[in-house]
Amino acid sequence: MSDRAALLKGIRAWLVLFGVCLVLSGTTAFPLVHELRWTEDLLNWLSVGDHLPSLMEWIGRVRAGLDETDANYPFLLYGTDWLAFAHLVIAVAFYGPYRDPVRNIWVIEFGMIACAGIIPLALICGPIRGIPFWWSVIDMSFGAFGVIPLYVVRGKIKRLESLTSTVGGAPVPA
Repeated sequence: MSDRAALLKGIRAWLVLFGVCLVLSGTTAFPLVHELRWTEDLLNWLSVGDHLPSLMEWIGRVRAGLDETDANYPFLLYGTDWLAFAHLVIAVAFYGPYRDPVRNIWVIEFGMIACAGIIPLALICGPIRGIPFWWSVIDMSFGAFGVIPLYVVRGKIKRLESLTSTVGGAPVPA
């Protein structure tokens, strides 16, 4: 396998992983009410409250809020449907660099900027919305860990770009 083919294969593998994670993250925002009930039941069954009472208090508070919202103001949950949809749309955007990494490196850089933006969002909006700091740290980890595959992909694209020769004055597409 040539260096170019190996780089392209690695880029695509990382992008598939990143896309799958985005889709999974997004689809979990659709069934929030049921999902949180299942999570709370599982954590209770595992006796997590014995070791992490603040986690169980938070889960209970969020569940009560979601239950009340679902019962009295279900239209508010439409916002989380849009959140889920946004994750799916963003995942589709990563098909561009999958097809042509060099030309669409900007999508990777956009993703890296978005990952970085998670941190100030969590630090600013978390306290405003009454989110416990430890939960904001979990939220920030999505940005911190999400940027890793994108950083790897960007480096591979830069190496691929340096290998790309020109034919007749025009770059060869990846």
